[in-house]
Amino acid sequence: MHSPAISSPNPSLTGVVFDKKSYKNGFFSGRFETPISSPMDSKPSASTHRRNRIYVRNSVNQETEAQISQENEEIGNGGGSPPTSLLSFLCPLLKVFSGGDPSAERNYLLEDATSSLSTLARLPWGSRSLYDGLNKQQKSDPLLPLQLYEFEACPFCRRVREAITELDLSVEIFPCPKGSVRHRAVVRELGGREQFPFLVDSNTGTSMYESSDIVKYLFQQYGGKSSPSFGILESTLLTGWVPTILRAGRGMTLWENSTKEPPPCKLELFSYENNPYARIVREVLCELELPYILQSVGQGSTREELLYEISGSKEVSL
Repeated sequence: MHSPAISSPNPSLTGVVFDKKSYKNGFFSGRFETPISSPMDSKPSASTHRRNRIYVRNSVNQETEAQISQENEEIGNGGGSPPTSLLSFLCPLLKVFSGGDPSAERNYLLEDATSSLSTLARLPWGSRSLYDGLNKQQKSDPLLPLQLYEFEACPFCRRVREAITELDLSVEIFPCPKGSVRHRAVVRELGGREQFPFLVDSNTGTSMYESSDIVKYLFQQYGGKSSPSFGILESTLLTGWVPTILRAGRGMTLWENSTKEPPPCKLELFSYENNPYARIVREVLCELELPYILQSVGQGSTREELLYEISGSKEVSL
């Protein structure tokens, strides 16, 4: 079962000031203002290694999956259907065993250990860029940024983020934690239901649900019409749940004390999906429902030099 692609109500992108000087090597460097505006308002448009390619800063600039996705990719959909899915069951359960208040002091030894084990569970996907192995027909970012509505703890959203790393893409991320006060409403208006992940590609006027369809679309559209990496789709049902369980549901629910208003500019995160330390940062961004620009910088990424230019190192400790 596959959901068909949905034409975007408005393929134009709002809230981004494009500056030719900010466009470098096929992607925007982020050195431009990205004022945050609600798409609704504008009628939218390895393991324990310490390869910590993380840099956060303010931007001035398919039958089994189908059965699961209808339930597991819908958390807090407000549709009145009983929460029969595994993830819906895990959500309140994991919250009990989680670290509680995300703002409280953390045991980072435990945080690093559980996140590193999560990385091991998902190797080799989402750790390196396949840039050099892709068809030379398309090796740059799309002209307009892709927009992904998702939440960190969702195994199916994780699958899409892994593909984003491997394709070396730059994507605007709109976290949609349970209890969302902003982004879930946008997805409901654009697609008709709260289901995640949800991709909006203003370059082709395409919007779509279903993680497997999204991954295939990304590889076809921006991976030189190549097929998804071997195992990236099939493995999700086997090990895609491990990080969600090991991390006790971090990156699943909106923190009750988070600000209701978005920041004036998006944050920018340089990372790759399976980095254990970047995972902890993304969990926080999700729990605070903070939109950000994800700059993929997996091993072999074309953004390594940009990262070095910004931070002075390709190995950024967190």
